[in-house]
Amino acid sequence: MIGNVVGSNIANIGLVLGVAAVVRPFPTELKMHDRDGFILLPTALVLFGVAFNNRIGRIDAAAFLVLYMAYLVFAQRTDREGIQHQFRDFLRFVFDLEYVTPVTRRLARRRRGGRPAQARPVPTNRRRLALELGAVGLSLAALILGARFVVVEAVWMARLLDIPENLIGLSLIAVGTSLPELLVSVSAAKKGKTELLVGNVMGSNIANVLLILGASATVRPLRVSELLVVYTIPIMIFFSLALLFFLRSHWRIRRGEGVFVVSAYAAFLTAAFLQGWE
Repeated sequence: MIGNVVGSNIANIGLVLGVAAVVRPFPTELKMHDRDGFILLPTALVLFGVAFNNRIGRIDAAAFLVLYMAYLVFAQRTDREGIQHQFRDFLRFVFDLEYVTPVTRRLARRRRGGRPAQARPVPTNRRRLALELGAVGLSLAALILGARFVVVEAVWMARLLDIPENLIGLSLIAVGTSLPELLVSVSAAKKGKTELLVGNVMGSNIANVLLILGASATVRPLRVSELLVVYTIPIMIFFSLALLFFLRSHWRIRRGEGVFVVSAYAAFLTAAFLQGWE
């Protein structure tokens, strides 16, 4: 489970973002580095610290979920305000429990029986909106089903060839679960949708650790293998650091940098297969 998540995070940067940069280099923004980047890196470091006990318990899981909720509220508020917030602002936001305020206000309003003032509705073309939502839903379903088919068939072939399950998780399942991000990112790169492209990768990596592992360990504590602590999680931290550097380097992720992370990802997979990581 944890190997799949860590492998997917490495694939998101090394494969998804790298291939997108090779297809078309793209500019970056200060917010990507100062806010999202400096939340992505501590998330990886927190996982590394927790993993030292070779176990993610329910208390760790609860902390992960609280941090993810705080990140969502913080990201929404900073986007709405249009202000460049940095990581220290997120820490202040977390420790001051500011993300709890909207929830408590809503609960208090309900107890009083009051309702928030409703803004005048903006007229919309309902038929067009329904068609757009339907197209998004069908596209998402096709991406998920296609990725699932690739994963199932790849796992079947790997087991037929007697490849260790941990390697399957680090490679085939990680790549398969990253296929939707890869297709979306390549499309976004071609259209110049920089924020969607980088946000897709960073948001997925943060959610994988804080939400997916948090929710899973809440149901049942997770065991962390020594291999993950010694090799795989540090490699994920390396890719996160590389992404932070590339975001700020010339404020543009260039084709050469894309080639570098794709090559580093290929080297990681090659080393995993040659060493027979189990």
